[in-house]
Formats: sequence, C-alpha cells, structure tokens
Amino acid sequence: MEHTPEKHSKEVDIYRDTWVRFLGYANEVGEAFRALVPVSAVWASYAVATAYVSADALDKGRKAAAAHAEDHGKAGRVAVAVVDTFVWQALASVAIPGFTINRVCATSLFLLGKTTRWPLPVRKWTTTAIGLSTIPFIITPIDRSVDFLLDSSLRKLYVEGEKHE
Repeated sequence: MEHTPEKHSKEVDIYRDTWVRFLGYANEVGEAFRALVPVSAVWASYAVATAYVSADALDKGRKAAAAHAEDHGKAGRVAVAVVDTFVWQALASVAIPGFTINRVCATSLFLLGKTTRWPLPVRKWTTTAIGLSTIPFIITPIDRSVDFLLDSSLRKLYVEGEKHE
C-alpha cells in the first residue's frame, strides 16, 4: 500500500520499502510469460506472490502485537492488521493485477493473430512484452481502487485508526 513514511524514527518496512516488495509482482510477470512457459511456472509465480502477501500480513500482525502489548484490545488490533493487510494485498498485488495482465495478454495474442501474419513465436514474445510493459501502468490505479473499495466496505467495520498503513 502506498504510504508516506515519517521523516524520522520510522523503521524500514521490508515488505514495502525494499526490493522484497517486487515479489508481490511475481504473478503479473508469470501472467505476462504465460504464452511462453508451462502453466506450472505461472502457478509458481502465484505461489511466490501469495507467500509475499502472507508474509506481509503476518509482519503487520506482529508489529500490531508489539505496538499494543499492554492493550486489552490487542487481539482485535492484531486481527485487523492481519486481515486488512492480507485482503488489501491479495486484491491489489495478486487477484486484480493477475487478472488484468492475463486479459491484456490474451487479448493481445488474439488480436495479433487476427491482424498480423507474424509467426506464432513472434506473436507470443510480443504478447509477453506488452504484458510486461503494462505492469507499471496498472499499479497505482489498482492500489487506489482497492483503497476505495476497502474504505467503502470492510474498513467501515474497523474502529477508527485501526486499518493498516
């Protein structure tokens, strides 16, 4: 999730502030290469992205537990941190972008087949290039849409200030 770190005393979040965050894009890359690799490789890319999402959710739960160690509502705050992070990441990092890249690539391959006489390997590589080049353009709109979706639904169940940041 996009957030603005404080200028000082903010610890580095390895799931958001380091190269580790790119593991969340594994399934988009897998979808972009779907025309060229075995389907098992695509599913493996989803396993990597899901592991990233799960690790981030558990990390946010651990941080919530540490931040509210003396709080009687600790269990609820930990549950909110884990659920909110997991649902947000599952939608914004796995489900929606995976579906989007899958459809972009399927449509590209279909249209290239109908509009060109390029050999199949060239069409597949072109489809992969189109899929990969689409990834940077879908990230922010998807993140903002998932924020809006959760703010309009699931997060209304949380007590003010308990959503993940």
